[in-house]
Amino acid sequence: METQQQPSAGYRRYVLLILTLVYAFNFIDRQIIGILSPFIKEDLGLDDAELGWLKGFAFALLYTVVGIPIAWLADRYSRVNIVAISLTVWSGFTALSGYASNFTQLALARIGVGIGEAGGSPPSHSMISDLYDSTERAKALAIYSLGIPFGIMAAYFAAAFFLKGGNADWRTVMLAVGVPGVILAIIMKLTIKEPQRTVAPSGSTQSMSLKEAIKTLLKIPTWWGMCLGISFGSFGSYAISTWIIDFYVRVHGNIEIQDLLISFGIINGTAYAAGVWLGGVIADRWGKKDRKGYALLPTYAMIIGVPCFIVALYVGNAWLSIALMAVLLTTSGMYLGPCFAIAQTLAPINARAMSTALFFFVLNIIALGGGPTLVGIVSQMYTEQMGSAEALRFSLTLLIVPYVLSVITFYWASTTIKRDWAAAEKRQAAA
Repeated sequence: METQQQPSAGYRRYVLLILTLVYAFNFIDRQIIGILSPFIKEDLGLDDAELGWLKGFAFALLYTVVGIPIAWLADRYSRVNIVAISLTVWSGFTALSGYASNFTQLALARIGVGIGEAGGSPPSHSMISDLYDSTERAKALAIYSLGIPFGIMAAYFAAAFFLKGGNADWRTVMLAVGVPGVILAIIMKLTIKEPQRTVAPSGSTQSMSLKEAIKTLLKIPTWWGMCLGISFGSFGSYAISTWIIDFYVRVHGNIEIQDLLISFGIINGTAYAAGVWLGGVIADRWGKKDRKGYALLPTYAMIIGVPCFIVALYVGNAWLSIALMAVLLTTSGMYLGPCFAIAQTLAPINARAMSTALFFFVLNIIALGGGPTLVGIVSQMYTEQMGSAEALRFSLTLLIVPYVLSVITFYWASTTIKRDWAAAEKRQAAA
């Protein structure tokens, strides 16, 4: 059976809150370079291709690779310790980024941030799944996923505050957002106990071998469908989040940078956060009536959001463009809770951290590494021919391709989810 004696509701909410704050710092430190991109480009004399590497693969490569062995550890050892140590590492490297004086030094700092952040989500997802059963999991993981919009919002606000009036530069912002993460790591270590692991059907909590876990997960079609759906969708989302300030500075240069930063901070903390929350709530309610809802919700959400994004790139009015971007952010947030819930629900109980790590391995190689990097490379390729503003606009327009692939794969997952869910329940119930 999956059920077990649960801690009090208040304690579970506290743990979820702390893990959500950790995830918020994850995205503060991950996205801050995209927000500060115009200032870093000017200060260090970088081109779009170099910025693309810094925003994408420099961070994502080791972040992705290291996630697998860390998940292996998380299925066996203290997840609280792993998350606390990881938070300390990535926050420290974010602060060190403020001392970089060239591309190579900043790239090395970004690699350090990526290594640290690899230890964040897999252990956190595993802990949440031990604290919340399958009927509450999408909502709990959607709350956890609120760390994304709130973290990005905090990064925008921090940049707006410290850059106000030209009294501080991008280096000060890096220091300001890095140091508080170390404090949160200490609070987490002192106040959270390692959750009791859910007992597997055999009555054992022993984890599967790495090879066995990967082999089992890769045989689940819906796991693949949801994984590729979120990967292609996030290819666009990561590219947009790391290049959006550059886009508006170049194309709509009449907007004050302060107003731009505050506006996107508010949008991420409201529209994007609402999408993340509603995605989890709607998926759980829809899923109780029809398991297909977990995959159809992201399908329909992307069909609504993607056209708004394309129009946003070409309308002449900057504020209308920003409003249309807010629609995309709302619909993009809706796939997080359902996807993360499926990654946990369809996985064997003793391979949950590995399921998230493998999920993120595929997601981040495709999306986090590919999205920002390829947009930068394409933009640089066409800069001489089209100018920096139009080259970036053209590069962002090409994101319609991964977005369409996202819709297709989410819909495909809806055709297999009932069978795979039933198989997962049968596997967990067989003692």
